[in-house]
Amino acid sequence: MALGYDGKLYILAFDHRGSFQKKMFGIEGDPTPEETATIVDAKQLIYEGMEKAVKAGLDAKSAGVLVDEQFGGTIPETSKKHGLSLTMPAEKSGVDEFQFEYGEDFPAHIEKYDLLATKVLVRFNPDGDAEMNQRQTARLKELADWLHANDRLFLFELLVPAEPAQLESVGGDADRYDAELRPELMRRAIEHFQNEGVEVDIWKIEGVDTREDAQMLAEQTRKGEGRDNVKTVLLGRGASNDKVDQWLQAAAPVEGFIGFAIGRSIWWNPLKAYLDGGDREEQSQAIADNYLRFIKVYDEASSSVSA
Repeated sequence: MALGYDGKLYILAFDHRGSFQKKMFGIEGDPTPEETATIVDAKQLIYEGMEKAVKAGLDAKSAGVLVDEQFGGTIPETSKKHGLSLTMPAEKSGVDEFQFEYGEDFPAHIEKYDLLATKVLVRFNPDGDAEMNQRQTARLKELADWLHANDRLFLFELLVPAEPAQLESVGGDADRYDAELRPELMRRAIEHFQNEGVEVDIWKIEGVDTREDAQMLAEQTRKGEGRDNVKTVLLGRGASNDKVDQWLQAAAPVEGFIGFAIGRSIWWNPLKAYLDGGDREEQSQAIADNYLRFIKVYDEASSSVSA
């Protein structure tokens, strides 16, 4: 199948599992059935925000749901009924090295659903542990090859955490690492996977501060034969509105970028307010408003350059 994707894509991401149950609910280890029901209801509230956004006029074709099987409840089925695209994760949550959530049974879990794409989250620094990088690459190639052999899309979320020496080289300043070192490390990571035959349809990447860096990354994702239609979306990394806005405004005008996949920056505060006793309708509307606001920022940045 040909690589890539056509159309805008604004994904509301709430496939968080281990970090979600620990940081939002303080649950360590396997949740009880009662705790699981609470988590499932929390994700249902986030989804209700998505539905409100569509009712407010958002084109359902561009609205994407990224949710997990473990805590997603009925969302995978209902989202498709409402015309929303559905993406689901394949990685085990809460581990630094990419592993399949369901081991070698991963095909059966993917085939259960009518997906836009299968997503992985991968922490990969090209200057990191070489043996771990090699193991991750082999597993990711297995997944990519299976997906494309079965006419399915692959969405690859790339995180490039700093190695100690890299962080030390910028005086321990995480912001300097993000601005000065991370963009080129991201480009090298993408190039590595391309060279190793891990073909991706949609890259989900951390934001960069400048349009030049966004351009560099978009060009790398589409470099090489057969990759002309490969696309890129931005993740939010739980950052402030101002920071996410900066990333969106830098990337939106660049050819190859088609939207975002943002999670905590949209729903964390409203969900916390709801769990603290807030009104369900009010907080799901707040999620819808936050989601639509980021879409507006992205669209305005994109259209201003076109104009």
